[in-house]
Amino acid sequence: MTKVVIGMSGGVDSSVAAYLLKQQGYEVIGIFMQNWEDDDNDGYCTIKQDSMDAIAVADVLGIDIEIVNFAKEYKERVFSYFLSEYQAGRTPNPDVLCNSEIKFKAFLEHAISLGAEFVATGHYVAKCTTDFGEVLVRAADNNKDQSYFLYRLNQHQISHSLFPLGQIIKPEVRKIAEKLNLPNANKKDSTGICFIGERPFREFLQKYMPTKTGKMVTPSGKILGEHQGLMFYTIGQRKGLGIGGDGEPWFVAAKNLATNELIVVQGHQHPLLLKRTLRAEQLSFGQTTTPKEGRYSAKTRYRMQDANCELIYLNEQTIELRFDEAQWAITPGQSVVIYDQELCLGGGIIS
Repeated sequence: MTKVVIGMSGGVDSSVAAYLLKQQGYEVIGIFMQNWEDDDNDGYCTIKQDSMDAIAVADVLGIDIEIVNFAKEYKERVFSYFLSEYQAGRTPNPDVLCNSEIKFKAFLEHAISLGAEFVATGHYVAKCTTDFGEVLVRAADNNKDQSYFLYRLNQHQISHSLFPLGQIIKPEVRKIAEKLNLPNANKKDSTGICFIGERPFREFLQKYMPTKTGKMVTPSGKILGEHQGLMFYTIGQRKGLGIGGDGEPWFVAAKNLATNELIVVQGHQHPLLLKRTLRAEQLSFGQTTTPKEGRYSAKTRYRMQDANCELIYLNEQTIELRFDEAQWAITPGQSVVIYDQELCLGGGIIS
């Protein structure tokens, strides 16, 4: 019997994924990953409740489960990068790194040491075999597809992974959980930072980084107020600027690290918020061959429609994407992910 180790978070998705694997005839072992220890007791980290939920589900399903601590790896590989990106004025996506470095690296290594052939998760994504290796494919549930967050997975990681929810829509997952009387059938989905949870973000960052207030200015240099520290703002941000007055709302358009100024513009369609091209580095293409130059579609953020574009290599480490239509609030530090129809080819970090 093939052994599969599944990451069980205490949420409904990974719980139903574990059930489906068992139904498919695998020998299933559950693992609850504890990856954050700094302030477990401050009310934002739901780790105790989540681990109890995961253990309760494993009990109902009749599978073994263990708690494994990857906090050291998380701090070294994910959190330190997260902080350095904020210090550099960019807006990182910790979930992307967390998947490639923890869930499909540290966790995968641990699973293989237990004699498992595969790891599995409750991600909404599928995979298929092509002429150039195994490739991630968008999930059947368009609304939940998480291929964007998994684009950095390599051949080894993809080939040793199973995604039981790839062909299932979320309402069906809830129905299965209710039918099985799982204790977390109606638990709400988590939306916080990967493994750190939902918490007041500004307060959290201040614990780890010095803040430096500065001027909030228009592109022409007119001072409109004071910002609380460039790291707290992201391109396209509207809330929390505290700029009153008449007319259209204000948005963050850029950050000037040299002068410590936050540049803001008025109106959602201001030209500084719209860009036809972007450059990306730290490229990661999961297949055995990198995609050729040409026409694809891409996402510059998770919750957006695909945008048609042309891919051009500036060198081995840098690509340029030229979009047919201007894209709104392209943000340095975020990931751009490239698709060939349903196939997720990979991507890079917007520079």
